[in-house]
Amino acid sequence: MKEEGRQDAVLEALAERGLGALIVTDLANVRYLTGYVGSNGVAVLGPRGRSLLTDSRYAVAARAAARGVDVVIGRRDLLGDAAALVPSVAGEGAVGVEAESLTVARYRRLEAMLDAPPEPTTGIVETLREVKDADEIEAMREAAAVADRALAAVLGRGIVGRTERDVALAIYGALLDEGAERPSFETIVAAGPNGARPHAVPGPEPIAPNTLVTIDLGAVVHGYCSDMTRTVATGPLPPRLAEIYAVCLRAQQAALDAARAGMGAAELDAVARAVIGDAGYADAFGHGLGHGVGLAIHEAPGVRPEGTATLRAGMAVTIEPGIYLEGEGGVRIEDLVILGDEGCDILSHAPKELTIVD
Repeated sequence: MKEEGRQDAVLEALAERGLGALIVTDLANVRYLTGYVGSNGVAVLGPRGRSLLTDSRYAVAARAAARGVDVVIGRRDLLGDAAALVPSVAGEGAVGVEAESLTVARYRRLEAMLDAPPEPTTGIVETLREVKDADEIEAMREAAAVADRALAAVLGRGIVGRTERDVALAIYGALLDEGAERPSFETIVAAGPNGARPHAVPGPEPIAPNTLVTIDLGAVVHGYCSDMTRTVATGPLPPRLAEIYAVCLRAQQAALDAARAGMGAAELDAVARAVIGDAGYADAFGHGLGHGVGLAIHEAPGVRPEGTATLRAGMAVTIEPGIYLEGEGGVRIEDLVILGDEGCDILSHAPKELTIVD
C-alpha cells in the first residue's frame, strides 16, 4: 500500500541523517503517511514500530482509515503519549521532530519528556510530497475541474453591481455545489483599484463597470487542493488596464510553454518576469511566479527568483504572473500544472482570453 511505501521512505531518510525516530505533528504529513484525516493526530515512526496517535473522538475513523501503523488512542494532548511510545519504536540516534509545525513551547514540553533532546528537522516528509503519484494528480485534476465549473456558474449570473463579498460567497456556494469538500483557501475577489492588492479581502463595495476584476479560487477534493486565478473585465477597459492584461497573458503563456522537469525554479520564474519587464512593468510584478500545491495550498517548491529547487516530473505547481498598478487596478492569471519531462499538463481550463462579464 502506498502509505507503507511512504513510511519506508521516511525511515530511509532518518537512517541517512542518523536519527532514531520521527515524531510527525504536521497534520498534512500525518495524512500523507498514514491516511488518517482528523484535527488531532501524531505519527511516530521508527525502525522498530510505526504508530498513529489520536484521541477518542477519532478512534473509529482512525482505525478505518489508517494504513501501515498501529492506532493508539491517547489523551487530547498527544505529546506525552508520543514521548511514551518513542522507546519502543526508536532505533539508535536522536528523535527527530518537525521544526516547522512545533511551537517553541511544545518543543520544550516534549524535550522535558524525552531522555535526550529531540532534533528539529525540516523537509523529511515535505520532500516526498513534492512529487505526486497518479492518485494525487487525479484528485487535483478533479479539484481544478470543480473550480472551473464554479467560476463559470457565478460569472454566468453577472457581477457588475454586486459586491466583492457577495461574489466571493457565491463562489463558496458554487464550489460546494460542484463537489468540493471545501474551498482550498478564502476566495479573493478584487475589483478596480483593489485588484492592485494581490491578497485583497473582498469588501462591501459594488463592482463597477469598465474595470478589471481578479478572482482567485480553489477547491479541495479527496484532501487535495486546486488553485486558479482569472481576471475578467466588466466592460470596455481604459487603455492601460487592457495593456497590462495582454502583457500578463503573454507572460503566463510563455511560462506555460517553457515549464518542464529539469529546469530550475528561478529559471521558470525568469521566463514570465522577462516578458513583463520588457513591457515596462517589472516593478509591478512583486511576487513569485508560483508555488507547489497538494494536500496544502502552498507547498514546496517555490517558483520565484530566489528559488533553488530543480523542478521534477510529477510536481504540481502554479504559474501565476501578475501586474499590479496602485490606484488603478491589477491582473493575475493562474493555472495549476503538473510538470513532465516534455512540458506540463494544465489542470485549469477556464478561458483566459479577456472576457467581458456584465
